[in-house]
Amino acid sequence: MNTKRNYGLYAVAAAIVLVGALALGIPLAALAWIVIIAVCPLMMFFMLRGMRADNGGHDMQDVDRTHDRHARPGRK
Repeated sequence: MNTKRNYGLYAVAAAIVLVGALALGIPLAALAWIVIIAVCPLMMFFMLRGMRADNGGHDMQDVDRTHDRHARPGRK
């Protein structure tokens, strides 16, 4: 699996969007509010994406089965 990420492309895309929005006449203060509001979902997206790549290939069904087995030790 390729674990190297090219975040430079994301930065270039963000710069293009910023310059385009300023060229269209959107005030910088409005863009600042949009960035502040968008930071939380974007951070969650990148953090969860990183966790998905680092879990050794297990999916959530494996986690649920392990949890179920520990929650009810007498049942299989």
